[in-house]
Amino acid sequence: QVQLVESGGGLVQAGGSLRLSCAASGLTFSAYAMGWFRQAPGKEREFVAAIRRSGGITSYADSVKGRFTISRDNAKNTVYLQMNSLKPEDTAVYYCAASLTSGVAITAQAYGYWGQGTQVTVSS
Repeated sequence: QVQLVESGGGLVQAGGSLRLSCAASGLTFSAYAMGWFRQAPGKEREFVAAIRRSGGITSYADSVKGRFTISRDNAKNTVYLQMNSLKPEDTAVYYCAASLTSGVAITAQAYGYWGQGTQVTVSS
């Protein structure tokens, strides 16, 4: 079965960095566009970043543009989210997701597989 397993979350001070990883199994990873979403307490899940199946084309939410970088390694079946200059408002559970779209997808509905999430907490 398809599994997406996130790791790398934790507690960090404002201005710090974290690198999230999402290891995929049970699917042909290079056939899927990948995305990162997040959900803060009391808020709806929101788009963070996405990358095309072969890499090269990415998309970011305005709130993270210039601070976060999404990348992927198809040989390792893994997608990453490098998060720099973290702010308290970045605190959320971060989820990776897989989509069969040919480009990049920024809506949750486009994603058919989801991980369980990893907590990121940014202290002020």
